[in-house]
Amino acid sequence: MFYTIFGFIFGLLIPYVARRFAKFMPATFAYAIYRLIKPVKTVSKNKKKTNTKYQKLIKKYVMRSIGWAIVASALCTGVFLCFLPIYRPWLMFLVLILLLLYEIDERMFLLPDILTIPLLIGGFAWSSFAYQNSADILLSPMQLSALGAIAGYFLPVIASMFLIKKYPDCFGGGDIKLLAALGAWLGLESVPYLILLSSAVFAVFSIIKRQRAGAFGPAIVISAIILVFFYI
Repeated sequence: MFYTIFGFIFGLLIPYVARRFAKFMPATFAYAIYRLIKPVKTVSKNKKKTNTKYQKLIKKYVMRSIGWAIVASALCTGVFLCFLPIYRPWLMFLVLILLLLYEIDERMFLLPDILTIPLLIGGFAWSSFAYQNSADILLSPMQLSALGAIAGYFLPVIASMFLIKKYPDCFGGGDIKLLAALGAWLGLESVPYLILLSSAVFAVFSIIKRQRAGAFGPAIVISAIILVFFYI
């Protein structure tokens, strides 16, 4: 029950936090926290009451918040039902941060370091739980996690070298950092699946939206969440 409620509350805040990021990024971690707690007011009370366009935007904003709340609540409930108690807090943290990154990248084509770097560090910490029963006796859990992070970073870099002439922005810096962080969470073997699945999801998005370019982060997020539930 706690996971369901917490996920719902966090989901409600995702559009708000993403909107705040869009206003002050790039920023240091300390300044980002300060602006999230104490935002700058840019719209007067009178405009909020009288401007019909603003009222419509508010309604869309509220509906988007409710939608994210439902998605986050459902995923957190899934984490509770599918994983052992020792894994649940870690994976709930991973899933919720991924959802926030989805919204931020969708809004401003940016995956901020103040989220991806802590996610990478969290992946190293998670490895001590995830790989404690690993059959690999040659490598420690931290080494397995580090190899996953290295693969998540360098595989897209290598791929970009072959695609850069035709697709100069096929992988952005934020995308590569997110893939590295997810490599630390999911392990070395999952990285090729993550990249291939992300590319397939992005292709589907491109067909639906009828556009060849766009944020790649949402495709990575969806693919990572699928792998969390079907690979870990």
